[in-house]
This record gives sequence, C-alpha cells and structure tokens, in this order.
Amino acid sequence: MARKKKKSTSPGNVAAQNRKARRNYSIEERFEAGIVLAGSEVKSLRAGHAAITESYAGEKDGELYLFNAHIPEYLSAGHFGHESRRPRKLLLRRREISRLMAAVNRQGMTLVPLSIYFNERGLAKVELALAKGRQKADQRAALKERDWKRQQSRLMRDRG
Repeated sequence: MARKKKKSTSPGNVAAQNRKARRNYSIEERFEAGIVLAGSEVKSLRAGHAAITESYAGEKDGELYLFNAHIPEYLSAGHFGHESRRPRKLLLRRREISRLMAAVNRQGMTLVPLSIYFNERGLAKVELALAKGRQKADQRAALKERDWKRQQSRLMRDRG
C-alpha cells in the first residue's frame, strides 16, 4: 500500500525566508499563492539568491503583486536578464484577492510574505500571511511568553 506524501515546505526547497516577519507581526492567517516569474528569476531562486525581508504584497490594477522582493540577476542568463526589484504578480483566486484586500483596507492589516519555495511539482510558491504589526512592547511580551512556554515544557519533561 502506497503512502501519501506529507505536504510540507522542507528546508531543501525553500528559496527565501522572511524570519523577521514572525517577530514584527502577529500572524492571523496564512495563504499559498503562485508567482509569475521570468526564467532567469527561477534560476536565481533555485540557486538560493533572494531576499524578501523588506517585501510586502499589495493591490495594483485589481491584481495582487509582490513588491520590493529582491531576486538578483542570474549571471549566466546573458542579455535575457530581469529587473531585480520589479513587482511580481501573485496568483490567487478572485474571491481570495477581494477578501484579503477587504481585510487590509478595513482592519489595517498587512500582507507579508513568509517564504518563497518550490512545491513538489517544482512550481514557485509564496507563503503569504495576513498579519497585524506589533509594537516594541508587544514584541517583548511575545518573547517572554515564548520563553515561559519553553521553560514550562522543560519542567514538565523533567518531572515526568
């Protein structure tokens, strides 16, 4: 009997990660979106050369785009290169786009990319998060809470 393959983003196929997002934002919901890329961008992502720490997703002409994501030029591409910080179109269903834009406009939330990875079919995907920004005090409180939970689990493990 064949086993079903577990769907996960393993470190082997993650092209770029935004680690600061989990600290600077409280994440409410996560989404997976496709991304429209040029050939040289895919090659650069597969090589692991990308930075999404300062990037965000937003609306432009009724579509959802990823802004300020830095994917450097692939050197072997020759004159078929690409612009490194161009807006990249995200592929989501129309209903999801309208729901996300309503949340961003009404509730003051932000669309933050958490990671860019390749799925098991080899397609580039972006993990987006609908998030609220944290202040410094909120960040400290979240850090204290995380440390306390870690300490609790250690105590429970040691006691039996």
